[in-house]
Amino acid sequence: MPLITICITILGLAMFETISSIDNAIINAEVLHTMSSRGRRWFLVWGMFFAVFVVRGLLPWIIIWASTPSLGPVGALTAAFSADPRIHTAIESSAPLLLAGGGTFLLFLFLHWLFLEEKSFGLPHEKFFQRQGVWFYASVSILLAALVWCALKINPMMAFGAVIGSTAFFITHGFKQNAEAAEKSLTGGAGNLSDFSKILYLEIIDATFSVDGVLGAFAFTLSVPIILIGNGIGAIIVRQITLRGASHIKKYIFLKNGAMYSVLCLGAIMLADAFGAHIPEWISPVVTFASVGYFFVKSKNALPKM
Repeated sequence: MPLITICITILGLAMFETISSIDNAIINAEVLHTMSSRGRRWFLVWGMFFAVFVVRGLLPWIIIWASTPSLGPVGALTAAFSADPRIHTAIESSAPLLLAGGGTFLLFLFLHWLFLEEKSFGLPHEKFFQRQGVWFYASVSILLAALVWCALKINPMMAFGAVIGSTAFFITHGFKQNAEAAEKSLTGGAGNLSDFSKILYLEIIDATFSVDGVLGAFAFTLSVPIILIGNGIGAIIVRQITLRGASHIKKYIFLKNGAMYSVLCLGAIMLADAFGAHIPEWISPVVTFASVGYFFVKSKNALPKM
């Protein structure tokens, strides 16, 4: 991979990780506000190590290793930089399973936001779809059935990957709903947890929210070291956003829209790749920059004039 492509990919990963973790940053900021200064320092120092190296480092490595067991643990880490043709053949044969699963997860994530989640309407069609929220489950069921039907004609493991992606979505969605309820309890004074318990809670939530960023990262590259660097930079930025407080990020009301449309595009890219379309590596970062950039400018224009 050329150096310029690596740099663009890392920048794209960092932006996607940052923008897809907005909700996580807001929850972190709200809960940290209820903790002592010592507890906040501990979370921001050691929590950073856990978020970057344990969650965002181990998770993509485990996913690559699990989808291509023949590589072994070392091969899964260094596959993208290996000159061994057998390793490249193994990656190519297992990539459709991984891409189908990640693409399905991301499309489900986008459709859930479009149909069911409260949002600032950035584009005209969003209000229409939110009024049709009852159709979310029908939509994802039909989508999954269509993906499995098409994948079975090519590779049964791709169909299995799509099912795994949908399963992962509903599992993580359940954890996120629980996180939102727990966050209201903690910040509303109903929770009497110690700082240590709150730190554990935040780390679990961070791991749950990181699934979006890690699976989306495979639309950029299958290289674990590059994913670790890009997502690690994004995690550091999220921690800085947390330090500045939730109110600072909340005023950019359309940023979540930008994140979700980049999720839609990345999911579509992953599925197209899984079904045999060869998408240039620079497409994913450019799509992310364009989507987030458009809604950032739109958010800035919507700020109250001083």
